[in-house]
Amino acid sequence: MIERIETSHRMSKIVKHNGVAYLCGQVGEGATVSEQTRDCLSRVNALLEKSGSSREQMLQAVIWLADMADFAEMNAIWDAWVPAGCAPARACGEAKLARSELKVEIIVTAAY
Repeated sequence: MIERIETSHRMSKIVKHNGVAYLCGQVGEGATVSEQTRDCLSRVNALLEKSGSSREQMLQAVIWLADMADFAEMNAIWDAWVPAGCAPARACGEAKLARSELKVEIIVTAAY
């Protein structure tokens, strides 16, 4: 069975199937990559909770940065947010994001 949560015509914020929760990409508010990453991860937390999962159950994260020069700054926030011993498989790359003011987008998949 597939369960879709907060579904619109374009997308669902969460899709659950076979014990896995797929979260839509999250972005954050703020002027700096640190501010945006903190806000983004707060939104990821909310979706994990809504899906019945948690940071400890993350399987994979895909991170897009508008500029790889922000890699270390983003990682400082990420490293403090991920529970010790629970780091997901992860990829990080540079991409042109949906709006020019966006600096980071994070996509998480987790068990529930």
